[in-house]
Amino acid sequence: MTSATTFPDWHGTTILAVRKGAQTVIAGDGQVSMGQTIVKGNARKVRKLAEGRVLAGFAGATADAFTLIERLETKLEQYPEQLARACVDLAKDWRTDRYLRRLEAMLIVADKSAIFTVTGVGDVLEPEFGVAAIGSGGNYALAAARALMESDLSAEDVARKAMSIAADICVYTNRELTVERL
Repeated sequence: MTSATTFPDWHGTTILAVRKGAQTVIAGDGQVSMGQTIVKGNARKVRKLAEGRVLAGFAGATADAFTLIERLETKLEQYPEQLARACVDLAKDWRTDRYLRRLEAMLIVADKSAIFTVTGVGDVLEPEFGVAAIGSGGNYALAAARALMESDLSAEDVARKAMSIAADICVYTNRELTVERL
């Protein structure tokens, strides 16, 4: 079992965020795996929050991720239009609260101007190049998206192509995408 105090090595999903030009996109595959078995192929791991102003994608245990997304929504209500502050506050709670510390999930959240990866070890990381990814296929999607950022493709097209490349490489990633955009 993975401890929430170590950086998790998730198997079973890929979430990718891309911000290019005026567009921000989060894409997530739909595969849910239990061990070596695919139990669902069309799960929705990407959501719109804060009346459509914020996107969130999750990797890890589904119930844990939903708990974190609910907490993030509460923080966004408390700090409207302050995504960074809401994420930092969530990360502090996640790290210090006895119940939350046991949650095994990670989040990527974005608004029109920023992308953040939020982890249970207290990390709130803003990517350097407008691209962030988590999950078992995250590194593949991240590398592909970074390479595609210099092309003429839109943010959504970069995300879709990078996720397709990740699905070619990672057995825990499929092509049933949920793509949300701002």
